[in-house]
Amino acid sequence: MKVLISDSMSEKAVEIFKNAPGITVDVITGLKPEELKAKIKDYHALVVRSSTKVTKEILEAAENLKVIGRAGTGVDNVDCIAATKKGVVVMNTPGGNTITTAEHAVAMMLSLARKVPQATASMKRGEWEKKKFEGTEITGKTLGVLGVGNIGGVAASRAIGLKMNVIAYDPFISAEAADKLGVTLVSLDELFKKSDFISIHVPLLNETKNLVNAEAFKKMKKGVKLINCARGGIVNEKDLAEAIKAKIVSGAALDVFEKEPTPSDNPLLSMEEVILTPHLGASTHEAQESVAMAIAEQIVDYLTKGAVRNAVNVPSVPAEIIAAIGPYITLGEKIGSFQGQTLKGGIEEVTIEYSGDVVNYDVAPITIACLKGLLDQVLDLHVNFVNAPLVAKERGIKVIEVKSSRSIDFASSITIKVKTKAGESLVEGALFGKKEPRIVRIDKFFLDAVPQGYLLLLHNEDKPGVIGNVGTLLAANNVNVARLHLGRGSVGGEAVSVWSVDAPLPKGLIEKLLKLPNMTSAKVIEL
Repeated sequence: MKVLISDSMSEKAVEIFKNAPGITVDVITGLKPEELKAKIKDYHALVVRSSTKVTKEILEAAENLKVIGRAGTGVDNVDCIAATKKGVVVMNTPGGNTITTAEHAVAMMLSLARKVPQATASMKRGEWEKKKFEGTEITGKTLGVLGVGNIGGVAASRAIGLKMNVIAYDPFISAEAADKLGVTLVSLDELFKKSDFISIHVPLLNETKNLVNAEAFKKMKKGVKLINCARGGIVNEKDLAEAIKAKIVSGAALDVFEKEPTPSDNPLLSMEEVILTPHLGASTHEAQESVAMAIAEQIVDYLTKGAVRNAVNVPSVPAEIIAAIGPYITLGEKIGSFQGQTLKGGIEEVTIEYSGDVVNYDVAPITIACLKGLLDQVLDLHVNFVNAPLVAKERGIKVIEVKSSRSIDFASSITIKVKTKAGESLVEGALFGKKEPRIVRIDKFFLDAVPQGYLLLLHNEDKPGVIGNVGTLLAANNVNVARLHLGRGSVGGEAVSVWSVDAPLPKGLIEKLLKLPNMTSAKVIEL
């Protein structure tokens, strides 16, 4: 496996790749988009920070790429939708920048309160403007924290240590969790109304873009101070400039911008009330080394063990969980592939039912395996474990996941029910022992078939001589039978059989099988 590091990275991260068996690493920084596009086809993994832009065009050229690792939290420089469609895992390191980014937000808040950068610039001009740079104490002031996730939570704890009153808005945190942090949850409007300082710690999403805009500024306390070390675009920079001119906002500290590097005509650059830093939130030696080593370890684990950690476009599955659910993933893919090769008509709905011990696990990766096996057989595109859910969604296929308490004859079983325009079909699989996958039901027929190799699936009337006729015809065409699995609904009714053979059937043999007495259908399946 070949790894390309295209942005500056700690040497310790490079060493992790060099010491991993079966992995080689190249460090080539400063690549222009066309240069990266030309090189990427040779690599299985790409490691970036914020400089490299992984666009749709680059991903289209990435013939062998399996994983992109972002040393840091934000993945806005990676086209995650294009990566998912391509089947490429995108990982980040969400915890590595937590402390350093929170500390930077606190530093910006203190700098705003005491006008440290402005006073420094004045002193360096040879001036002594003591009265001009009179500041404000933060003790007893109210800090409104927008988003109390990892970074916001740390920033809030530091502010509490500075004897500030901390309120927060976050629709995804419970009152109990907020109490443990020592913050009071309020509505967004209440946060705008009561805060002396506002610090932003939410991701840039459709819901948060321009969240702090002209309407929001109208609701704020006059003289409020604003800190944004999260993402550019959350604060409308034009509206912020107008709010400063209107004396609503007395000071702002920004580490992130709508466009980076920010253009020279940005009005905030010339405002003395505004403190600016060039996206330094994660720029400490400790943080950069931490996230670089973390992403290197994650990618090595993925390439060598299949373990997925901190992925933004596929369920994360640690190595220890992979060991436990690996056999179920194999079973799900096998029965999905089997069923996909028997379907008629376009798929409308897929129901995946789990019974037995398997319900004690997070079954999301197994569901993806079932979809991967199923869709890879019915669609004219490459479907893998990353893009299978997206492929299903784009084609309007409803996917239902059910954990069942029904009694079964096995320790665990997985049942895939598919509704198509032509009707419904069902395949149930189970594990024998702890690892051996079996197909135990096809529609209404119970049997015990090994889902491996070349399988001849036959439906026939349950009459004497059918098995003998099939065996004779196969032997006459030099087809060796490894295993035979039988199932029937009732005596003299309909029956099914799965013949495991050693090689593909000779051309024309299916037509001969269909001409045998009492035969209704014949299909070759390859697993």
